[in-house]
Amino acid sequence: MKEMPITVRRAIEITGLFFLGWIIVLGRGLLAPLLMAFFISIMLLPVYRFFRNRKFPEAVAIGVSLLALIVALGLIIWFFSSQISILIRDFPAIQKNVMQHLNSLSSWIGSHTPFSSQEQINFISEQSNNMLTYAGGLLGGVAGGVTGTVIFIGLLPIYIFLLLFYKNLLLRFVFLWFPRESHEKVEETLGEMQVIIKSYLFGLLIQITYMTILLGGILMLIGIKHALLIGIIFAFLNLIPYVGALLGNIIGVLLTLASSSELWPIVAVLGTIAAVQFVDNNILMPRIVGSKVKINALATIVGVIVGGEIAGIAGMFLSLPVIAMLKVVFDRSEQFKQWGVLFGDERPTLSPMGVPVLRWDTKAVRQKLEQENEIEPPFEGKKGDRPEKEQG
Repeated sequence: MKEMPITVRRAIEITGLFFLGWIIVLGRGLLAPLLMAFFISIMLLPVYRFFRNRKFPEAVAIGVSLLALIVALGLIIWFFSSQISILIRDFPAIQKNVMQHLNSLSSWIGSHTPFSSQEQINFISEQSNNMLTYAGGLLGGVAGGVTGTVIFIGLLPIYIFLLLFYKNLLLRFVFLWFPRESHEKVEETLGEMQVIIKSYLFGLLIQITYMTILLGGILMLIGIKHALLIGIIFAFLNLIPYVGALLGNIIGVLLTLASSSELWPIVAVLGTIAAVQFVDNNILMPRIVGSKVKINALATIVGVIVGGEIAGIAGMFLSLPVIAMLKVVFDRSEQFKQWGVLFGDERPTLSPMGVPVLRWDTKAVRQKLEQENEIEPPFEGKKGDRPEKEQG
């Protein structure tokens, strides 16, 4: 049989990606909670196995694991709501500080621009009316968003239970897609994906904890009001690559500005966030998550934006583990290795235009690039090193 031309194969791949993206956009209401449930179920596997090893019935083990998850989420929501209630109690002081800052800003604008105080008031009044009109038009969308969120949260425990209950059936389904001679490579790929997802997600949980304690604790020692609230908001927003850290800084500054009549706390908050983030990015997180899969910044930013467009905040959070999963699959597939290179961070120091060896897909070249970029080699699937197999 005549081999298909490379241009035709690439055209089919791009066409397939287009239709896959179209299907994802159309089915995002179903896929977003299903994908979130998939990642959470992988995190719950150690808890599930703990109870299964103690002879708990399968349904009971899954139910207890879900109960532990619900309790943990309930504690997080309780802590966050308690901090919000403190913020609400301070609303009169916040209103006073905001007015003081606005008056100072108005005086500065009046002294450096031709706009008088009355013109500034008229401008603010006009913009406020426009914002109220815009907000009124968004009320229907907000109601729909609340409904969607309730459905999302309601579907999560159902999906998690079913994914854990039917995990062996789903694994059999995956293996039946491939010929028997490829099953060992499929097993290695699934094992590597499980290890990477668990290390990444558990690392994020640890990161949320120490970021809240470290950032909130330092800000409390400095004397910043609502320090713990700033810490927990920044810790959760920091889960969204690049974009989340920027939003966390902005919210931290706004909370500090509203809670203080002075400007030095803003400098203290920004400096503390920068120091904590430096320690997190360069010391703590690399040791917690590891470096088996590195995604380059371009793929990360594009993935976050695309994920946000498809599924909002949940899509932005899920973008990085999804890209990591795809890179593992692409790296082990002969047909799609070039996509693994596109997502990865194995950046050559020299140009493939001048060094032809960098154009080749060889193991030696890949290992050299991984060493240059300090990336651990992928899991090779040796018998003694394979992840623990499924129990029950």
